[in-house]
Amino acid sequence: MKFDKYLIALNVLASIACISLALKYIAVPYAASGIYKERYKELVFACDNVMRDHLIAKNKVVNEKSEQSIKQLKAAELGLLTCDDYDRLRKKMIDLGVSEGRLSMYGLEAIEEKSEDVRTFVRTHEFKY
Repeated sequence: MKFDKYLIALNVLASIACISLALKYIAVPYAASGIYKERYKELVFACDNVMRDHLIAKNKVVNEKSEQSIKQLKAAELGLLTCDDYDRLRKKMIDLGVSEGRLSMYGLEAIEEKSEDVRTFVRTHEFKY
């Protein structure tokens, strides 16, 4: 009779532990993905473009150093703040249990989706010679 109370208490404790683990490893990462996925994808694409612009501006300064190229480089460096936002959100999602593999997949999805939009835009607006 006395052991029954202990067994019930241990079962309740084990149930609470199982529920807590399920929340931590399943529910929270799933919810974090649902909440932050689209913002993450936007930041991935924006950071990718900003880094490309920065590289182009940096190479321009190296190849033809002028006041204009230095201004463009400084503007591109300011754009890198977008990458800071991306990095912070990435770390937040990892802390919430979203796997790095899943984040990489979201990044690829973002680049594929947006680059198709860009290709369509370019095809629509480019001049045909």
